[in-house]
Parts: sequence; structure tokens; C-alpha cells
Amino acid sequence: MKDQQLKQLKKQLEEQVESLEERVENTEEFETTELSNYDNHPADNATDLYDQERGMALTQFKEEELQEAKAALAAIEDGTYGKCSVCGKDIPFERLEALPTALTCIDHADQVPDLESRPPEEDVLQASTAQPVEKEDSAIRDYQDSFEDVEDFGSSDTPQDQPNEDPEDFFKDDK
Repeated sequence: MKDQQLKQLKKQLEEQVESLEERVENTEEFETTELSNYDNHPADNATDLYDQERGMALTQFKEEELQEAKAALAAIEDGTYGKCSVCGKDIPFERLEALPTALTCIDHADQVPDLESRPPEEDVLQASTAQPVEKEDSAIRDYQDSFEDVEDFGSSDTPQDQPNEDPEDFFKDDK
């Protein structure tokens, strides 16, 4: 790699680090103005939750990208930039131009998508309908019972919506 090419990539990485640091510092935190979620529609709560999760994911992505750019700049300072960190072969300039943070050749690049790890939000958020494998039958029963408990508490059904009940019986207690 020529000195001019290295200077070009170093400048590009420095600009990327500066931009990423600014974006990480100025993240917009989604804050709700609600004092309570009691009277919110579930869709409004879901939208708030989605916005929070998206913000967390974007922040995590920016921080990882910043670490990669700083690692590439450190490799330039060490004199190891442009050489694969695994096999030591030269990384083609075209690859570095397309992906300046690359520290490995294409043969040693991580090409397998990570399908095992899950977002960190899932550690905090637990679904109420989650069913443990070893107690699947009881979990299903618990879920069905919880719906019946809510239904017993009351609903907005009118007398004509109640099956097998005479609407006249509904108003007898009022007389």
C-alpha cells in the first residue's frame, strides 16, 4: 500500500471516529411525558417500548462501530494496518477502501451471521405469555386462567352479548 493511500484511509478513519463520537454523545433519549401507563392504550405503550429498544440498538451499533474505527487507527499507529491479523497477508486496498475498519483479509472475515445472540433488551423484558418447556401444560393453563380472571372482573359486554342469559334477568336487581 502506498503512503498516499494510507494517508487517505487514515483521514477517512479519523473523520469517521470524530463523527461517531459526536453521534454517540448526542443521542436522543426517548422520554415519555406520561406519569403513568395506566390509562394508555397498549399500542401507545408498544410504540414507546419500540422507540426505547430502537434507541438502545442504535447506540450499541454506534459504539461498536466506534471501537472498530479506533482499532483500525491503532493498527495504523502500530504499523500493522493493511495486514491480516490472522494470517499476516496483505489486505487488498480495494477492501480497505470499501471497509476501512477491516483488520482481516476476506478469507478470515467473519462471514457467518450471528443467529444465537439476542438483543440485550430481552434480558430485561419478559413476556407474560412465556411458557417454560418443562411445565408447558401448566403454563398454558395459567395463561388461560389469567384471561378468565380478567373476564370475571368485568367487561364492557352488554346484556345481549352474554350467551345463554336473558336480558330481562340482567335488570331484575335494579327494581
